[in-house]
Parts: sequence; structure tokens; C-alpha cells
Amino acid sequence: MSTEVPSITIPQAWVMASRPKTLPAAISPVIVGAALAAAEGSFALWPVLAALLAALLLQIGSNLANDYFDALNGADTTDRIGPTRVTAAGLISPAAMRAGMGVVFGLAALVGFYLIWVAGWPILIIGAAAILAALAYTGGPKPFGYIGLGDLFVFLFFGPIAVCGTYYLQTLRISTDALIASLAMGALITAILVVNNLRDIESDRAAGKHTLAVRLGIKGTRTEYLLLILVAYAVPLLLFLDSGSPWVLAPFITLSRAWQLITTIHHATDGPTLNAALAGTAQLSLLFAITLSVGLLL
Repeated sequence: MSTEVPSITIPQAWVMASRPKTLPAAISPVIVGAALAAAEGSFALWPVLAALLAALLLQIGSNLANDYFDALNGADTTDRIGPTRVTAAGLISPAAMRAGMGVVFGLAALVGFYLIWVAGWPILIIGAAAILAALAYTGGPKPFGYIGLGDLFVFLFFGPIAVCGTYYLQTLRISTDALIASLAMGALITAILVVNNLRDIESDRAAGKHTLAVRLGIKGTRTEYLLLILVAYAVPLLLFLDSGSPWVLAPFITLSRAWQLITTIHHATDGPTLNAALAGTAQLSLLFAITLSVGLLL
């Protein structure tokens, strides 16, 4: 007896395009930036909530842009072993995807106007740069995600820019602790991208998409993942040396999960296992952010 593959509705396709499993990457830096300010008595609820909303919108907009431009550039093919990309699969038309991108980035800009009112022109620069980076990652004449610069941009935007930007919204300054803490978030969220690109090495190479993973190869990409995790867990040690408070070592309770992921990445070769490791790395980034934030507050 044959079984029918359930059809995907348009709302389901939009949810797929937004890639919910990647959204912890947007939330985690804001949590840490808010905790850093709160630890100094400078927590500001509405700017933090607005920053969180803007971060989620920018992440979703970036995901929609990647779905659209990868389909346009022929990077998403039938050989791809990752989750379905809805534009390439014909589930959402290119015109509809462009409109969706416009709506999401437009909403992010509206939230950004409030944040600019709160903290001034530096937020305007950060917001404009974030939208341009989201579009240029896979779009434009020379997408930086296609030439091996994606890892660097993800590290900068999800690490120093996101954490320090959230901290700045509340304090109107940047601290050494904020810069140090931002390195952990940048490293962990870049590790999510590393798993994604490790999974797609062969299809990206065939499509002419020269990610850093394609350039490094499987062994080098696995080493990059390990180094990023090590950088993240070095941050609580640096904060401990600076503050002397053992509470900032709280993220070490997630170390066993990190080790499981490192082991998986070292051995995995199939798409489903790497997809699970990608989701696991996103979850790790959120757990790390929460435990680090609790440690900073205590």
C-alpha cells in the first residue's frame, strides 16, 4: 500500500523559510547584553524587548534572504542534504519571498527607529549594517557567504555587535566585560554556521559556493568547530580572572553537552546527524547564554 507524502501548506512553508531552529542565535546575544547591564544596575526593559524583537526579525529576514538568493544563484539543488529550501522547492514564489523579505526587514527598521530614539546614531549604523549584511550574505554581485567570509561576519554581528549593542542601549557605553562576553556568543553562533557548512560541503562546492568549510575541507572544518567551542568556554575563565566571582563559571555546567556535540561533529557524515548537531549547537548557545547571564547577575 502506497502512502501519500503530506502536502505543505503556505503558512508551513513560511515557517520553514524562517528556520525556527536558528532563532536561538538571535536571542542569546541579547540575553547576555541585558544581563551585563542588569548586573551593573542599568537594566532597561523596553529597550531590551525591542532589541530582542529586532534581533528576531533580522534573523528571520536573513533566513528568507538566504532562501531566496541561494535559489536564485542555483546553490540549492536536489543534491542538497539539509532541510528543504522553500524557494528552490517551488513552495513559495520568488516574488512572494522578495515581498516577505521586505515586510520583515521593514518591521525591523520600525523597531530600529525606537532604538535610535533611545540610544542615538550608533544604533542607526548597527541596524543599517545588519540589514545590508543579511542581504549581502548570499545576495549581490559578490556574496560574502560564497567567498569564505560568512564565518567572520557571523562572529562579528552575533558576538561583539549584538552583545555590546544591547549593552550600549541600556548604558550608553561599552565595557571590557561586554567585549569579553561577546566573544563567547560570537564563537558559539559561528559554530552553528560551521555545522551548516560542514553538512553542505559537497553541494556548495558543486554549486561554486566557496564557503570557509569548502576551503578548509572536512577535517579543517571539524577543527574550526572545536576551536570555536574552546573560545566560548575560555570566556567564563577570563571573566572569573577579571571579577573573582565563581558564579561566572556557571556555563561550565553545559560542558558535557558541548563535548557530545564535538564528538558528533568529529564522526558524523550524514545529513540527519549533522542537522541534529546544528539544532543542538543552537540550543547550546542559548543554554550557555542563560547560564552565563545568571552567573553575571549572581
